[in-house]
Amino acid sequence: MTGKKVTLRQSQLVLGFGPGAMVDLPTRSVVIGGLDLWHMRERGSWRPIHEPRAAAVLETLLRGTGRLADGVRLMLRTPPVHDENRTGPGEPPGIEARIFPAWFVARDAEELGEVRRRRLVRWRDLNPRGRAELVDDDGRHLAVTPIRFVAGCHKGHLQDIDWAYAVHVDLPGRCVQPLWLEERGTSGDPASTRIMCGCGAALSLRDAQADGRFGKCRGRRPWLPTDDADCGENLRFLTRTATNAYFPQVLTVISLPAGEDELTRLVEAHMDAIDWVTSEAEMAIARRANPALRAALAGWSDADVVARVAQLRSTGHQTMAKAPKVAEFDLLASGLPVIGSDTPDARLFARTLSREQWDGDRPRLSPIASAVAVHRLREVACLYGFTRFEAAPTAIDGDLEELHIAVEGAALAVDLEWLPAVEQLGEGIFLRFDPQAIRDWLCRPAVAMRGEALLSGWDRWRAGQAYGDKLRFPGLAYYAMHGFSHALMTEIALDCGYPATALKERLYAIVDEDGERFGLLLYTASTGTQGTLGGLVAVLPRLGAIAERALDRLALCSGDPICAEHDPDAHADERALSGAACHSCLLVAETSCEARNLYLDRALTAPTVLTDATALFNA
Repeated sequence: MTGKKVTLRQSQLVLGFGPGAMVDLPTRSVVIGGLDLWHMRERGSWRPIHEPRAAAVLETLLRGTGRLADGVRLMLRTPPVHDENRTGPGEPPGIEARIFPAWFVARDAEELGEVRRRRLVRWRDLNPRGRAELVDDDGRHLAVTPIRFVAGCHKGHLQDIDWAYAVHVDLPGRCVQPLWLEERGTSGDPASTRIMCGCGAALSLRDAQADGRFGKCRGRRPWLPTDDADCGENLRFLTRTATNAYFPQVLTVISLPAGEDELTRLVEAHMDAIDWVTSEAEMAIARRANPALRAALAGWSDADVVARVAQLRSTGHQTMAKAPKVAEFDLLASGLPVIGSDTPDARLFARTLSREQWDGDRPRLSPIASAVAVHRLREVACLYGFTRFEAAPTAIDGDLEELHIAVEGAALAVDLEWLPAVEQLGEGIFLRFDPQAIRDWLCRPAVAMRGEALLSGWDRWRAGQAYGDKLRFPGLAYYAMHGFSHALMTEIALDCGYPATALKERLYAIVDEDGERFGLLLYTASTGTQGTLGGLVAVLPRLGAIAERALDRLALCSGDPICAEHDPDAHADERALSGAACHSCLLVAETSCEARNLYLDRALTAPTVLTDATALFNA
């Protein structure tokens, strides 16, 4: 464990640096401890987040895979907060982080002709005073840095590479000569970098990346107190600072209003303390045991409170009969003049606008059926696992099937009882698309041909995925709305005052037995100042003009004609999942995109230099 404290934001611990993630520190690298190593016993160091739809979804998924024991009610909690002004005895809140990897290389290289070499040592061989330097055979003090290379497997397991063994795996005996990291040239070619032993044995990084080179995975989980049994997967070479070293699995939901009167708001605020209550006698016990609860519900009878708890419990189960995205779409697209309530503590408050109010009387924007100004929303993001090497699929169409696949990632705790979550408040714009306009567009021959090309590329990519046979093509409507979403986010950022990285998207392309649902929610939500100033909703009177400018920008990309002529079927990697899309036209910050900048094709959204016959928004 490290002896120095490092501070991370609560949202960072959920969205990018959760249990199992490797974090670089000035003199070492650590792996963030699992939930068993989060110290949260101090009163006030965390608070519960009440979001029954998210908790119900995750209970079902995690219990089905054995991660959550039968009978355990899953809670959502904020990560621990440390008060710097805290004094007195007791264990302060915080998260343990363990040294990983335990191999280090000297920072300064020795020049031997064209070869630069640096000493490779274990953590235990470093200077005991601080463990931040190596004292070599000549008595020199050499600063060290953690080696960049570790090993892992598809199940998320992680372990150090035993370099002494790896270099001599084909040789008899165990060598005790010193190890060196040697580099030739400046190209960065793996064949030019190797681990060299003093006896002459060597292993290049190119050979180290061969499948099975390090044998079978031992189920190591350095972020948890215990390891798995041998998992049987082949260990794979992994660069710890690479983007594929950690893909967090996060369920995000937009909170729905469960009630609007005073008693409902009071019960919701204390739901975590009384959600077990089913009778007036139990309610009386809860009041006696909790002074804060007794004071908050003063003036309300036990019978009234019990009835309201039952009502909210029933509402939560009813909404969970639908996937989160389906429930959100049905409410936002309901056409109600007012959705939710305009109170400071409301979870959701929105107004459905006429076309004149959002400047929608433009023929080019006819596929958009209606717009909703979301003045207040609450986003809850919950971390429930992670993967390595390949990101798990997201529930892009509102179904929960993708989440069932994604839950096969690594565990966050040995005995799971709660999950880390953050709630963020903000505002947004919801656009509902006309299903008939989508159907008419899909009937065009040119659109069908474009769809065949995208489907062919998707099939080629899916064939190389471990869970490929369980995936479903997102559909051309998703591609078209996704491209429009990215273009609109970029254009709105120039007008509303928020940085583009503060905007997020949530797409609804749902086709089921209840019909077709097509929509788009652009929103900003933050625990800080961003997302609370009203700048996003303020652009709605100009939204029509902004949308047309966004579409005009898609007509020509600085990467054309190469961008417009991109053939998905010519690739087997993730480039097979997109058509005409690149960093110059459609790609945005991955924190803003719900699908990691995949499933994009501006030719399906707007006319390009190649064709205008496939565009949903055709001039």
